[in-house]
Amino acid sequence: MDVTESDLPGVGKKHQIPMGDGTYLVIITHNTGKREVYTKVGEDADSERLLELTDRQARMVGTILEGAYFQPVESEQVETLLSDDTLLEWYAVDAESPLAGQSLEEAHVGRRTGVTVVAIQRDGDVISGPSPSETIEAGDTLVVIGDRESCEEFEALLAGNA
Repeated sequence: MDVTESDLPGVGKKHQIPMGDGTYLVIITHNTGKREVYTKVGEDADSERLLELTDRQARMVGTILEGAYFQPVESEQVETLLSDDTLLEWYAVDAESPLAGQSLEEAHVGRRTGVTVVAIQRDGDVISGPSPSETIEAGDTLVVIGDRESCEEFEALLAGNA
């Protein structure tokens, strides 16, 4: 999917996303943080405004769309690109994982793979910035940050293939 980005001098940025059916989603991000969302029925058509969001509202909506609050499909891994080379990923820990039952310190996750565990989702709760003594449990979702290679190494470690 090709996202077209253009500068709007004195305003901010415009992103245009083709929706696959000939329509486009257009998002204007103002320098103030305000976002305006439009649809277009064709590339040369006029835009129709759908909604306006404050910076805080836009970030909340983005987080929901990204799946941080709810994953509608059973998924072992969710990936968010933070920059060209940094990912934020969610990994489910199953009972067969060699990491289940180990503390973060015992697992040596960072030293072995290069990722940092920034949160653990467990039974509807989030443990942010978990301590090294926090035990990884089957059923946990580990939120990690790292480059793609480090995340792939972590995924292999989690699956017992490292």
